[in-house]
Amino acid sequence: MRDFVRRIDSATPPDRDRAVDALRAMAILGVVLGHWLVTALVSDSGTVRGASPLRYMPQFTPVSWVLQTLAVFFLVGGQVGAKSYASSRARGLTYSGWLGARMARLLRPVAVLVVVWTVVVCVMLASGANQDTIRALCKLVWSPLWFLLVFAVLTAATPLVAKLHPLWPLAVVLYVDLFRLGLDGPAWLGWINVPAGWLVPYCLGAAWARGALRDRTTGWVLLLGGAAVATGLVLWAGYPASMVGVPGVSVSNLDPPSLAVVSFGLAQCGAALLLLGPLRRALRRPAAWAAVALVNLSAMTIFLWHQTAVIAVTALGLLVGTPLTGLHTVPDSPLWVLVRVAWLPVFALALLACWAAFRTYEQGRPRKSGGVVRKGRAARSEPAEHV
Repeated sequence: MRDFVRRIDSATPPDRDRAVDALRAMAILGVVLGHWLVTALVSDSGTVRGASPLRYMPQFTPVSWVLQTLAVFFLVGGQVGAKSYASSRARGLTYSGWLGARMARLLRPVAVLVVVWTVVVCVMLASGANQDTIRALCKLVWSPLWFLLVFAVLTAATPLVAKLHPLWPLAVVLYVDLFRLGLDGPAWLGWINVPAGWLVPYCLGAAWARGALRDRTTGWVLLLGGAAVATGLVLWAGYPASMVGVPGVSVSNLDPPSLAVVSFGLAQCGAALLLLGPLRRALRRPAAWAAVALVNLSAMTIFLWHQTAVIAVTALGLLVGTPLTGLHTVPDSPLWVLVRVAWLPVFALALLACWAAFRTYEQGRPRKSGGVVRKGRAARSEPAEHV
């Protein structure tokens, strides 16, 4: 294991900012852990339906403040996208060539997920499975894909938005919320916030790539300012306290993104910028860097298949014949939360099985020009980009 860790460390280009990879890994793992804790599948009279412990136990709402980390992912995406595009232009690469290379790693694993789950749904329909159960499972698997669609659109628009000031999309979110929530405007206006809301951290990331956001003062301003605005909106403007969607509530901060979740995202971006220094120091240790590198190599696989892992464990648990607490029961008590935490290692093992089966579709075929470790040294290669 020490040799394996050393090989990963020696194969890493010296100019790679390891803290950026760490932020991406933290964002992905935060989303995965958040979904595992705040979504549940309840077995009731032969039907499986979705539920959320936040609906029954609002005192656990602070969990959503810690584990809703999408803004950090878009911050890193903007930084990496803008830096990658500038680098490709310097090398003479066309826009279509640059975009094709970046989209390939997104689309390959998504295509595999679609094929596998299309087959699963067909088998369930042919076997006479309950329609409500199929609908609940498909929603659990497909709903996270909206995030990838938005990310793909913003990536494609990088040449247009790379120099856009984050205040412009933030103003759009402000006015959309003012009309749809404050003035009872049409609900469809909220969908404007889907690209506009996530464009805010994406533009911050692009500014970071241009050399801005380097001082700690900016990080503190974003952290304290964003947290203060989000708190004010929750306390005095009627926004829900949860930063994730909760079934049964009339207003969601995430579907579509609201001014509260965008402000909260600014606070998360500030915290991420303040963590860069400590992360860089921590990742000088080869073992810490190896863990981060391995997560980043399979970030899409982890994200796409983490809900399938929960479904697989839930389905196998039904073979016991009795609903299992924390797995099939209504999430309405602290006991459910405690038992759910105990189920997390089982979900992780199921996800590991999915990773072993599908990770190659994300990583693709190794390129002949890529860095190869020989005798503890990295062979010469082009500088690796953050994907």
